[in-house]
Amino acid sequence: MNPGRMQRRPASSLPGRLASWLRPGGRWPREVRDTLFSLLLIAWIILPQLAHLPLWCSALIVLVLVWRGTLALRSRPLPRRRWLVLLLAIAVAGTLGTYRTLAGPEAGVTLLVTLLALKTLELRARRDALVIFFLGFFTLLTSFLQSQSLLAAAWMFVALLGLLTALVNAQRPVGTPLLRESAATAIRLTAAGLPLMIALFLFFPRLPPLWSMPTDDSVGRSGLSGQMQVGQVARLALDDSVALRVRFAADPPAQRNLYFRGPVLEAFDGHSWQARTARAAARAPVTDLQVHGAPTDYTVTLQPSDQPWLLTLDATPDAPALPPHWQARQTHALQWLANRPVTQLLRYEVRSYVDFEYGKQVRPGADGWAAARNLALPSGFNPRTLALARQLREQAGASDRAVVQAALQRLRSGGYQYTLAPGLTGRDAADEFWFDTRRGFCEHIASAFAILMRGAGIPARIVTGFQGGERNPFDDHWVIRNSDAHAWNEVWLPGQGWTRVDPTGAVTPGRIDEVERLRAPAGFTATALRALSPDLLLRLRLTWDAVNNRWNQWVLAYSDHQQFNLLKKLGFDAPNWQDLLKVLAGLVAGAALLVALASSLRRRRRDPWLQLLQAARGRLQRAGVVAGRQAAPGELAARVAASRLPAADRAAWQRWLRALERWRYAPADAPGRHSLATLRRALKKISP
Repeated sequence: MNPGRMQRRPASSLPGRLASWLRPGGRWPREVRDTLFSLLLIAWIILPQLAHLPLWCSALIVLVLVWRGTLALRSRPLPRRRWLVLLLAIAVAGTLGTYRTLAGPEAGVTLLVTLLALKTLELRARRDALVIFFLGFFTLLTSFLQSQSLLAAAWMFVALLGLLTALVNAQRPVGTPLLRESAATAIRLTAAGLPLMIALFLFFPRLPPLWSMPTDDSVGRSGLSGQMQVGQVARLALDDSVALRVRFAADPPAQRNLYFRGPVLEAFDGHSWQARTARAAARAPVTDLQVHGAPTDYTVTLQPSDQPWLLTLDATPDAPALPPHWQARQTHALQWLANRPVTQLLRYEVRSYVDFEYGKQVRPGADGWAAARNLALPSGFNPRTLALARQLREQAGASDRAVVQAALQRLRSGGYQYTLAPGLTGRDAADEFWFDTRRGFCEHIASAFAILMRGAGIPARIVTGFQGGERNPFDDHWVIRNSDAHAWNEVWLPGQGWTRVDPTGAVTPGRIDEVERLRAPAGFTATALRALSPDLLLRLRLTWDAVNNRWNQWVLAYSDHQQFNLLKKLGFDAPNWQDLLKVLAGLVAGAALLVALASSLRRRRRDPWLQLLQAARGRLQRAGVVAGRQAAPGELAARVAASRLPAADRAAWQRWLRALERWRYAPADAPGRHSLATLRRALKKISP
């Protein structure tokens, strides 16, 4: 007995089967290949959503896909129905336990992707495959609920081509067609439908509010809110995603003047700062805003924030030019609010003045809102800060300006630091900043400064928003990221009104004047790129920002306003959505006419294989063999074998007919498969 033969694995084992399939010339059985391709495709579709799914759902999906792949590789039977019922019950119970409902975007997507994975466990026939493919198309759409970025669109486009490839492959039941042939067909079909897709994108009416992605109102994306607690903006500084993009019509203002105004926080309860409600703030509009100098014109592309805030430079006396169906109103604190939350990319034009003054007519001792909200402090908090405020007042006398300058000088010379990690704060956060840690991020500094000013009898409040930005030389847009979020102060001074004071600039002037930012630690890839070329990472980042901005401007921000402008260029004087439908109907009708014409021309073109078969039938008919009009090559070969043709001719005809049949039904790389040109030449050499 040969010992080496005893140690060899049987060819039917999984490793032996894999080795045979991976060898040159080896080939997957079609059922296994198509199943694994479908599983890989499903994994590709679901992968971007795993970060947004519950942990149990992600684990269940991975388990099911790996299980189904193992069954395909081992040629094992599919699980019985009771296993499917059990897994379905787990999916439904898990969804209910996580979201308390089966309705809504998050619960619906969770259940959908789980059902898509479970459906693979009953993938037996082509009908089941078609169900999986169409579920895959629907799941593909749900991915855009999480992200509509250019990268997400490219990922989903690859998934779309994969689904079309699988769908084409399922319609070819004979033989083992190559996936690259099915992929080529899918690409041709996609290219054929691309003009119609572009026409639908350009001219399909965008009727608000239906034309928007569903969102979760409890989730804010910009990082700003009507409430500020210590640590909130510090966490935001780690977020490097884009908050807004700005394109200036002329030279931009100086870096120190790039203050994009957001919520203004006036009420302090000892723990957090809060803004007035939008309705209450809008009831006290600005009445004494005075602007000076030349205006600054620019266009803002605002990312979705699920909030009504319209970010503009200080100060903007006139309402931003918004798309149709949008309206803006200004609060008493110069903040602009939209008539509804911003749930999709919003582009608007603004005219601002960096040189301005307002609030001179306010009398803090008489106006109730100013006294209550901009001088009030809760009792029992920050006693050392209040003592410092009284000391500064005694030293400065009646001059409020002198008190402000004394506080700023303390920040400049007192060893205070601007840091991303100031540490936890206790009950008296301002006391800890002024006397203990002397470390803080912009929100710590602004909060401590406002409390100090109020303690000295000076009306003060906190303004949140964004400061600075980064100019992209590739498309001349300024990119303002969530890491540029900032908090500064406004104090009311007699004869001057509300005056901006940025205490962070006193601690770290580079934060305001030199585009100096705190950044999260770079990852391994970014560190390696920076080591190879210090400017490479910056160039790559700016290039990607420019490309992504084009995507935002021309795809995500494409609205009915742009549609009507396009119709005006096409000759419509006062376009409306009915005109859009007319143009779209004309384009669809034209496309249908072209398809009908192409189909008619295609029907007239004969299949070259059928032409060759018909030529063979004619020759055999003339030689006395009953060929008929519908006989297949195999049937013709049998009739030739029973005919009275010479033996050599019968053998030649049989070889040729089998080669013709093999060309039609055998795989493209099958041994002995000849081209149609070769078969055509061989037919001419056969007699009679």
